[in-house]
Amino acid sequence: MCYDSKSDPPIPPGERGQAATQELVLTASDGNQFNAFLATPTREFHSQVLIYPDVRGLHQFYKDLAVRFAEMGVRALAMDYFGRTAGLTARDDSFEYMPHVQQMTFQTFMMDVHAALDALRQDAPNAKTFVLGFCRGGMLTLLTGTQDLNLAGIIAFYAGMSRGIAGAEGMPLEVAHKIRVPVLGLFGGADQGIPVEQVQQLDAELDKANVEHNIKIYEGAPHSFFDRKYAEFVNESADAWTRVLNFIQSHS
Repeated sequence: MCYDSKSDPPIPPGERGQAATQELVLTASDGNQFNAFLATPTREFHSQVLIYPDVRGLHQFYKDLAVRFAEMGVRALAMDYFGRTAGLTARDDSFEYMPHVQQMTFQTFMMDVHAALDALRQDAPNAKTFVLGFCRGGMLTLLTGTQDLNLAGIIAFYAGMSRGIAGAEGMPLEVAHKIRVPVLGLFGGADQGIPVEQVQQLDAELDKANVEHNIKIYEGAPHSFFDRKYAEFVNESADAWTRVLNFIQSHS
């Protein structure tokens, strides 16, 4: 598990504006409904990001993260994975997520992704669109990068690369050579679940594929270091924010 109810997204460096927020229920092409949370800058914006949460789904951390993006001038939509099997229920600490994780398939997940991207682009068709994910969401972000979705780039925080999802062509390391958009990857050097060797292998596979990419390993940082409760990693979190915002700006 990446984040719990005591986790809080770090505050991004720089001047922040205001954000308008909206709770949404989106509908995929096959009729499935799922929760989403939209945060929109009150000033003009030119980029937007679809956020894939960690294994727990759309909980408060990701709603707050969407607001942080909007305050920095990036429209953000955080989506839930589990509408198909858990309905439109809350993703609080009592939610038993693993049975629903095990029922996910890549094909139905992508149906929901298409619905989320359509919702973003409906009101901002000219804004450059990115996908960003954490942990399981990071893994799904790398897989999404192999699809033709007209994305400007993908951003993966501590993506599990030796884990997959039913129906995908393979695990992220196995399909990294098929990624077709710029990649920013952010990892903790002390992440016990993601060996540095796997991160280096991802870097090498993207080199082979001639894909623009920037892979950063924060030495000594654990899994889910991007969290205000980890005060000892405040500098790493600030650097990660800077890299994310610069990546979005440079590709928008």
